[in-house]
Amino acid sequence: MSSAREIPAVPWSAVGSRWAVRPPTLVVLVAGLWLFATGEALLVASTIGNSPWAVLAQGIDVHTRLTIGAATFLVSAVILLLWIPLRERVGAGTILNAIVISVGMDVMLQVLPTPDAFAVQLAQVVGGVLILAVGSALYLTANLGPGPRDGLMTGLHRRLGWRIAVVRTGLEVSALSVGWLLGGRVGIGTVIFALGVGPALGLVLAGLRRVYGTADAAHPWGERRAPELASES
Repeated sequence: MSSAREIPAVPWSAVGSRWAVRPPTLVVLVAGLWLFATGEALLVASTIGNSPWAVLAQGIDVHTRLTIGAATFLVSAVILLLWIPLRERVGAGTILNAIVISVGMDVMLQVLPTPDAFAVQLAQVVGGVLILAVGSALYLTANLGPGPRDGLMTGLHRRLGWRIAVVRTGLEVSALSVGWLLGGRVGIGTVIFALGVGPALGLVLAGLRRVYGTADAAHPWGERRAPELASES
């Protein structure tokens, strides 16, 4: 559905510079990133499988003194270094993405339950995917630059000419595989995330577009950007 694959232009969207941070944009951006972190933390706390990048962060956590949030920040920092040869441009949203998601995951993991009943674990995963999708939509519509992983995907897409879906799949399979080998948790929650986050995000973006009736055809980091790009964890 084409409308679900466009980033709507909404009242809080930044215009022009990726550093043009108005107060409403900043509030929505931070709220969206915190929701994203909460969704990721819900999957981790469910104990039945993380998102691919959280699998990697948990694997690093197993072998270091870093928390999952700190490991997530470390991965983001390394990926940002890879932006240099790709000539990707950092924005306020890029920096806040790395910081807020990392802090948010650690904070939320301290307060979220770790249920034993499978039905509750499953519900927690589904809720996490939905919350993450809402957070992604808010972060994307703030329009202040891609997160570290999104920028890596679009940069490789431009440099290598590979389809976005191919680049995204390759990166996430790599993160998942390395994380699993390091001891990160892979399970049914991982599968639900992989199958559910794209459609859920598409529905949220389509809803925003119906409400506001426009789409940003000049989005500075990817015109008609597909929801699959936004699985930033």
